Amino acid sequence: MKKIRVFHVDDSAVVRQVVQGLLETDPSIQVIGSAADPIFAMTKLQKEWPDVIVLDVEMPRMDGITFLKKIMAEHPTPVVMCSSLTEKGAQITMQAMAAGAVSIVTKPSLVLRENLAVIAGELIQGVKAAAAANMRMVVVAQTPRLSADAVLGNVPQAALYRTTEQLVAIGTSTGGTQALEVILTRLPRTAPGMVIVQHMPEMFTAAFAKRLDSLSEIEVKEAATGDRVLPGRALIAPGGKHMLLRRSGGQYQVEIKQGPPVNRHCPSVDVLFRSVAQAAGKNALGIIMTGMGDDGARGLKEMRDAGAATLGQDEKTCVVYGMPNEARKMGGVERELPLATLSRAIMDFAIARDSAFNPKGSS
Repeated sequence: MKKIRVFHVDDSAVVRQVVQGLLETDPSIQVIGSAADPIFAMTKLQKEWPDVIVLDVEMPRMDGITFLKKIMAEHPTPVVMCSSLTEKGAQITMQAMAAGAVSIVTKPSLVLRENLAVIAGELIQGVKAAAAANMRMVVVAQTPRLSADAVLGNVPQAALYRTTEQLVAIGTSTGGTQALEVILTRLPRTAPGMVIVQHMPEMFTAAFAKRLDSLSEIEVKEAATGDRVLPGRALIAPGGKHMLLRRSGGQYQVEIKQGPPVNRHCPSVDVLFRSVAQAAGKNALGIIMTGMGDDGARGLKEMRDAGAATLGQDEKTCVVYGMPNEARKMGGVERELPLATLSRAIMDFAIARDSAFNPKGSS
């Protein structure tokens, strides 16, 4: 079996040594080289190019984001960002995800051998997910976005459709940060309320939500218990906690709670989708998008069984066609759509939910 060839860039010799040992505990991974900073890395990479690059953020001579942009411009390659959990680091890492990084692994702020060992599983899964990434879609996701008016110009903006009785639940993982940006930045303020799970470590979700909020016409925020699901608002589950939908009379709100990982994830898409099936049923639209594994597949089937409309992102536009494929095989996906049409499908749902749901551009 061909091994995944990894190159690691980090200014700490201890981190480079320990990470190599951790990665190579998996027989499918081989670390072919490492460097203390991007300048050294560029010289070594000319000799042999890897399948995946693991990249630190803050380094001497050239920072990780600058190097990431250079990689994406000259030789698009799956990149796993490995950054410490600091507020500054979270903001920088969000910039890295926007620049094309496939996933994030949180490096302990106190770099000790035993601390690094804790992230072994997450790092190995991150590298495997990156190796399976469709880089053509990662690069496409970096191109300028059209405005909501350009995409949704023919969608009526009448107040009639501003109702908390309709909501959209979205679940995604690898490649989802770029995909969510494509969708949310194309939606008008009259879009139905949304609840979103993006597999992401604790503390990064707040920075991610703030970035999307700054780019979008709708409000985007990291969810807190009691937040209402309102038209023109998207609530993103905080990393390390599950998000559930609750109904109180005619209103929907979210509950954030501690709990064990489900499908090895916290937050879990399955947890959110099941709660939506129970609380909203036919008043909801479920969308499962790019990501590795099967989290959300069962929950989407439960949503469909409860009368919800359901969509999956199609294979051609997924960075990793894992979660949507598993949901499709389980019977949870009514139809698949390309990423570029999902924003319009959301607005079609808001307008036509009481009649036959038939999003334009469906396959």
